[in-house]
Amino acid sequence: MTQERLDGVIVATALPYAEDPKAPAGLRPDLDRYAEHCQWLVANGCRGVGPNGSLGEYSSLTDDERRQVARTAIEAVKGTGIVVVGVHGAGAHQARQWAELAAEDGADGVLCLPPTMYRANHGEVIHHFTEVAKAGLPIMVYNNPIDTKVDLTPELVAEIAQIDNVVAVKEFSGDVRRVLEIREAADIAVIAGADDVVLESLLMGATGWFAGFPNVFPAESARLYSLAMEGKLAEARALYEPLVAAFRWDSRTEFVQSIKFGMDVVGRFGGPCRPPRGPLADEQRAQLERDMRKAVDYLRANPVAA
Repeated sequence: MTQERLDGVIVATALPYAEDPKAPAGLRPDLDRYAEHCQWLVANGCRGVGPNGSLGEYSSLTDDERRQVARTAIEAVKGTGIVVVGVHGAGAHQARQWAELAAEDGADGVLCLPPTMYRANHGEVIHHFTEVAKAGLPIMVYNNPIDTKVDLTPELVAEIAQIDNVVAVKEFSGDVRRVLEIREAADIAVIAGADDVVLESLLMGATGWFAGFPNVFPAESARLYSLAMEGKLAEARALYEPLVAAFRWDSRTEFVQSIKFGMDVVGRFGGPCRPPRGPLADEQRAQLERDMRKAVDYLRANPVAA
């Protein structure tokens, strides 16, 4: 059984596309740009990257593209950061296959939702993660009851934690009470999954952050994480409060479009999404611009070194 806990700041990486009339929806993954982005995140203080998560639009990729994206991330940060590959699948056999491929390609761990296409029961959830564990990589289970309709309660997490190689849980229910409840019930690393409750989660004992907006603000996010882990609450709050309005977009339906837009604002390339995701509505874009401006203005006056 592995002892790797997959904590620290690991970025759920956004995936850039390049125009290509032969690709689905006229967009192909821009792997060169993606590799540079992964390297930039690690160079700016993040522990690692997470390809093929929801933010990485895994469900819009072909199987070949999905594997290419994972391999690109692994090669890009080899020796400098860790890679936790999303292996989400409709059933245990698909998720296990993706986990086996991640192990073959040199990943450091995997992130895994319960079955994604139906509301799995207790026994099916246990079976799902038991199968994924057979790939031999450290597993971060992912509790996202909003999208999967399956709630990995603290009691269920405690049972899942008994499976060999399950080392962490990404908690995305939005209920910060879960952090202490999970810690009381199980010996497992609790990872903050929602950017807009990250400080609260870290102060309650989460030891990692599997994050979206660090695609936009990696050095600032790494600094926020360090301040929280060191118990420097006043400094952490001073940095968090100007950012949290932008961070709230990580918990909204249009989180992928919003984070890519944020990347564009700060001079990175976010670019378009593949269908079914469309562009932000005008009123959403206007509000996000205001929220991003608040963050950018503060950071321009109070820069954080990489």
